[in-house]
Amino acid sequence: MSRRLHSESPPPRSAKRAKMEKLTLESFKNGVVLAPMVRSGALPSRLFALKHGASLVWAPETIDKAILHSERVVDPVTGVVSYNGKSRAIWTTHPVEKPYLIYQIGSADPDLAVQAAKTVMQDVSGFDLNCGCPKPFSTHGGMGAALLTNPDLLCSILTALREAMPPEITVTAKIRLLPSQEDTLKLVERIINTGVSALTVHCRTRNMRDRDRAMIERLKEIVEFVKGMGKDIAVIENGDCLGAEDAKRVREATGAHSVMIARAAECNPSCFSNTPLTDIHETLVPAYLRLSKYLDNNWSLTKFCLSQFKSSHTKPNGKADEKRVRESIVKSRSFDEVVDIAGGWTGEEDFEEIVRAIEAREGKSHAGAEPSTADAEVVGAPEQTAASTTTPSTSTNQSSLCRAVEAKSGNKYITPPGTQNPHPPASGAPLIADVQRTLPALISGKDPLTPTPLVMPVL
Repeated sequence: MSRRLHSESPPPRSAKRAKMEKLTLESFKNGVVLAPMVRSGALPSRLFALKHGASLVWAPETIDKAILHSERVVDPVTGVVSYNGKSRAIWTTHPVEKPYLIYQIGSADPDLAVQAAKTVMQDVSGFDLNCGCPKPFSTHGGMGAALLTNPDLLCSILTALREAMPPEITVTAKIRLLPSQEDTLKLVERIINTGVSALTVHCRTRNMRDRDRAMIERLKEIVEFVKGMGKDIAVIENGDCLGAEDAKRVREATGAHSVMIARAAECNPSCFSNTPLTDIHETLVPAYLRLSKYLDNNWSLTKFCLSQFKSSHTKPNGKADEKRVRESIVKSRSFDEVVDIAGGWTGEEDFEEIVRAIEAREGKSHAGAEPSTADAEVVGAPEQTAASTTTPSTSTNQSSLCRAVEAKSGNKYITPPGTQNPHPPASGAPLIADVQRTLPALISGKDPLTPTPLVMPVL
């Protein structure tokens, strides 16, 4: 891995920049936020999400032990903060996103969770405990969705984090629905009583997958339940939201304070704007490449993120051109081979444009009711012009998802009382397996377990 020389602290930024206030309970309300996504939630994607109106961004889950044995280094040119393992960067961030950044921890041990949080606390504004991911890398050793079957451990981790962190750093949790709605409410009550600042509910059960419609109708009861507890805690909906405009439908159906977007953002990080970009092989991909190279983002990780991008088209040959660009990127083995697509390496200008868009929000509420305000007022240039030439700018796959949601729900979000949440056997992941956790790198001589593969796939 080739990285620049590093210094111990980032270069000083302009004195003109206003200092951002800390996150509060209100920061999690009236917003549209980026979900924690392994690989897809890379630093460039988070920065573009913020540029286009995401009120907060969640970093990808990082296993507690993985970050404990990393080395924090700062790039003296860009200010990028990298937590490096023996062979690669485990996690990267930049000070410009810190006021909006929630770091998600994968853990099944209160002490390790606290140690992991203390390791990165200087670079984040809040911590989120992953209690919902059903994938084996997360359920390993009782983490992720496995915590849903061990509420004592789940709540002990949240309590430990809240007690160990200073008050200005928030602690939140992300869960899934349990098969029984009654059990879900019992778990929610326990979580809220640990002192969390917000709760995100992925409206699927552990064994449900993306192809299964999210049961957003179940969230309304949870929102009302939390309100009935007398707690001023935000409940954030996750599942089947297509973008900033669609978030209005979701909030109306669920009563959620905010909406979290995953798949739609994976396809198009500008979905947080009321006018998301179209023809993104021209309006976003070149800028994403330039920014990724400037920030020294891992090439394989960059290529993976770009391979997920999709959008609607406004030009006759748009679909064919997008396919051509995607295939060219997939075949490339380094940034040097995509210079024609990137249009030259002027990533610093793209970064400064993002910084201006983010700084324009400072002094305002974190959770703006109109997520597209920042990029509409500040960025306005070629990207927004491209987006404004079309009416519905929802991508093809998002439109398919929307039709599927409507077909399955009949546009009605009602579940008869007493109905259990579907819990089909699918993942086969252990509930709370007694698995010996990996040894620290200093002992084993190997990188600790982390959701992202140690050897990035060449796509």
